[in-house]
Amino acid sequence: MPKIAEIEATPNPNAMKFILREPLTWGVTRSYDKPEQAVGDALAMSLFDIDHVTNVFYVDHWITVTQDGGADWEELKRQLAVPIREAASADAQSAQFAEQAGEIERDKLSTEDRERLDRINAALDENVRPYLQNDGGDLYVVGLEGNKLSVHYQGACGSCPSSLSGTLAGIENLVRQIEPDLEVVAV
Repeated sequence: MPKIAEIEATPNPNAMKFILREPLTWGVTRSYDKPEQAVGDALAMSLFDIDHVTNVFYVDHWITVTQDGGADWEELKRQLAVPIREAASADAQSAQFAEQAGEIERDKLSTEDRERLDRINAALDENVRPYLQNDGGDLYVVGLEGNKLSVHYQGACGSCPSSLSGTLAGIENLVRQIEPDLEVVAV
């Protein structure tokens, strides 16, 4: 049962990040934009049962919950704390969720595209993801076709206004240092 160590605001005024003393997963990201996506995930389902919750995102020692803007954060944080504290810590199910993650099927890519993807992900791992994760979100690459890189924001970043403007432009500038003609789109 994870204990909440700290609760932090994020750049998205409708998202709050709960930092935990024990991990919920071992490096496996779980992200849900609606309750139907969370079927089989007891923690996410219990959070979606709380009024105003619109997104649940968690990995390792933190969870970000996004609301629709209609709730008072002080009251909502108290409600959210209950299922978070009752959640199971990281366990063997993490491997199952890792297989279900929305990553690109690498075996369907050419050797050249796998190498391109590795370079892009290395740059994202070093220069982008740590900052997004610090703010209660993340992103993953969902497609690489020709000169088009598709990324998907998670957690607080998923509904943050700056993710679709400033952050996306920053990501595009970064990957264009690797491949000058690459276009980045958020999906």
